[in-house]
Amino acid sequence: MTTVEQPADVLLSDGTTVQLRQIRPDDGPGIVGMHSRFSERTRYLRYFSPYPRIPERDLQRFVNVDHRDREAFVVLAGGRIVAVGRYERLGPGSPEAEVAFVVEDAYQGRGIGSVLLEHLADAGRRFGIVHFVAEVLPANGAMLRVFSDFGYQVQRQYADGVVHLSFPIAPTEATLEVQRGREHRTEARSIARLLAPRGIAVYGASTTGQGVGAALLGHLRDGGFTGAIVPVHPTAATVAGLPAYPSAVDAGLDVDLAVVAVAPEAVTEVVADAAKAGAHGLVVISAGFAESGPAGAAAQRALVRAAHLAGMRVVGPNCLGVANTDPAVRLNATLAPVLPASGRVGVFSQSGAFGVALLAEASRRGLGLSSFVSAGNRADVSGNDLLQYWQDDPGTDVITLYLETFGNPRKFARLARRIGRSKPIVALASLARPPGLGDGPALDAAAVSALFAQSGVIRVDTVAELLDVGVLLAHQPLPAGRRVAVVGNSSALTGLAATACAAQGLTVADGYPYDVGPRAGAAEYAAALAASAADERVDAVVAVFAPPLPGQLTDPEADFTAALPDAATVGKPVVATFIAGRVPAGVPAYPSVEEAVRALARVSTYADWLRRPPGVLPELDRIDRAAGQAALRVDGADAAALLGAYGIDVVGSVPARSADEALAAAERLGYPVALKAAAPGLRHRLDLGAVRLDLADPAALRRAYAEMAAAFGADVLVQPMVPPGVACVVELVEDPAFGPVVGFGLGGVATELLGDRAWRAVPLTDRDAAELVDEPRAAPLLRGYRGGVPVDRAALVDLLLRVGRLADEQPRVRSLTLNPVLARPDGISVLHATVRTGLESPRPDTGPRRL
Repeated sequence: MTTVEQPADVLLSDGTTVQLRQIRPDDGPGIVGMHSRFSERTRYLRYFSPYPRIPERDLQRFVNVDHRDREAFVVLAGGRIVAVGRYERLGPGSPEAEVAFVVEDAYQGRGIGSVLLEHLADAGRRFGIVHFVAEVLPANGAMLRVFSDFGYQVQRQYADGVVHLSFPIAPTEATLEVQRGREHRTEARSIARLLAPRGIAVYGASTTGQGVGAALLGHLRDGGFTGAIVPVHPTAATVAGLPAYPSAVDAGLDVDLAVVAVAPEAVTEVVADAAKAGAHGLVVISAGFAESGPAGAAAQRALVRAAHLAGMRVVGPNCLGVANTDPAVRLNATLAPVLPASGRVGVFSQSGAFGVALLAEASRRGLGLSSFVSAGNRADVSGNDLLQYWQDDPGTDVITLYLETFGNPRKFARLARRIGRSKPIVALASLARPPGLGDGPALDAAAVSALFAQSGVIRVDTVAELLDVGVLLAHQPLPAGRRVAVVGNSSALTGLAATACAAQGLTVADGYPYDVGPRAGAAEYAAALAASAADERVDAVVAVFAPPLPGQLTDPEADFTAALPDAATVGKPVVATFIAGRVPAGVPAYPSVEEAVRALARVSTYADWLRRPPGVLPELDRIDRAAGQAALRVDGADAAALLGAYGIDVVGSVPARSADEALAAAERLGYPVALKAAAPGLRHRLDLGAVRLDLADPAALRRAYAEMAAAFGADVLVQPMVPPGVACVVELVEDPAFGPVVGFGLGGVATELLGDRAWRAVPLTDRDAAELVDEPRAAPLLRGYRGGVPVDRAALVDLLLRVGRLADEQPRVRSLTLNPVLARPDGISVLHATVRTGLESPRPDTGPRRL
């Protein structure tokens, strides 16, 4: 069987892009050309002999493989083959294969070997190969390090002057950690080169000073960019007072970035010119690509393909640009004439128009910027790339994102969980969901916020709120708890603040709100603020001030705002709403108390997340992934077998279409039994009479069948009785924004009507599963509400972890419903399961690295 895979664009350790694809029979000339460029040392280390030329017989064997027992990948840079890696199975059906690869001298030491090994191991595993073996000369230290540094358990033997290596290729925590560490470094470096270029070529700037290109050039020049600016113009000698060149390479300068504002049909020529000049990236401001229709989408794909083959990354197209306020760079390659002041907040915007508004509002609010990227159509560079860069950027303390859609939600969640531990992430994300991939319920605003919060992301709803939270995080410490002191000189304002705290889940500390009264002077107000900040019962302070009426103060010129900086020095966050007076820099000020409290609540929730342990993916017994795959047929799934493969037992049921069949089933199962309407929507509807319980004898069963057949049809299910418990529902749906998500709630029409479900994205940690059980509003029923007996919470957590594992490992499962699940003090019983399958959904954050 031959499996043809799509080419993959991958990043090298220096941040450049190359293409990796399966070898083809027509690659012979490319292989010969690469071989001719090898040094004698490279040939000797790979082939253990001088091997000056490749014989035709060897060449044909090299380029003709079956992509199963023999596989080979080539790496292309600039359209030229620069590396090849291959494995060959050691005999028919053998679980072992020999692996080898060779890299052209000019590309050695840039991580190609590790990328090839990732893709070869992934391909081999799919065809039953579990071990790789390799033979390496002792002098080939670089190759030995590729194997030893990957995290595999490598066994070495030395014989006949050769090092013999053997290692299992199943992914482990160690190999994943190595792979993700390399992913982080390569993606971060690729963005660093875009945001700190030595020189910039500008394409599309007119000599008249009109148009988008001229505006970009002016902003670069007037913003004080510290590197070289190279206008590229076909005829002009100067543009905007700067020397211009017909080609960027003619300038003879180091050009790392190309800013493009030409017509879409001219972009391909620009890519080639920028590549000749050695550019590492393109910022394509030009519109007319995927946003304009199918033809534009094809042009966009061609743009990215050409850029990646030339080793460049692409920001855009149809974007606002990029900026870096570092004084050593001073980069403003955007359509915004003036940037916010330099600061420590990184901003990513998918929308250009939104980016303009965000930059303007940030300037007005005094929010300092470290760097800014507008991704536009997000053809290549995405928010995930910026997260990788900002994680280690010493100039960025807070990350803010505007996201219209997720390109790789699973990766976003993984990165956010890691990065959010050291730098807060605030995201303005649309609740609009693209068409779903299943029949599962649409997630409401609370569910979406919970999915973000699962990864430590602070989700907000508006631009104003994004900046409200950003200003607070940028200037104030995190609160140690949710206890708030409200201090002010107006009973109305302090009352509003206290009400807002309760609405946002904050606790007004004992002794507050404290109203100093409208006649209190600045000194008295300052003393009250200082005392509240020093109060051990307080974790944060909300300061409110209303201007007194004429004649109420003995010193009407007193500056009440002067007390705020002193209160903020105690190490607790202070937010302020001053209806009169200008709040000093460094203290977040809000036009209303509701906005101030809302921002504080968002940050408090993030601080709560930080204080909790991150959770782990626990080991689960009775998991058989292969058996689960076998239960997924072409026409559907054997639900019981699928769930059984993940250690989930479903109480058996027997279908019947007549009273006699129902009686026969009951005889086999043993009385008492339950009788249920067979239709999936009715199996748990006790309230409609579609479920009859504790049928103790044939007469009761026959009578119940007659009544149910008349009301719901002849098809029924007969099931043995199990001990009663609290009815719960477990769901798995494929959400188009977050991928597979697991939901939990209590059963019943009322909870379904109210949407009382908690949701978490896969993979589930032990903490995620525990939070799912505790989060629904009806969860107190599980803990013994009003005299009830607490159920086995650990059994529910275990069930959710197993459903999460199933979702993670079986991408053909599009939806799964367990309803009802009866939870009791001594365990649980899953009474019914419904599974819907489809084509295998993509899981872009699994497998070997690729863009």
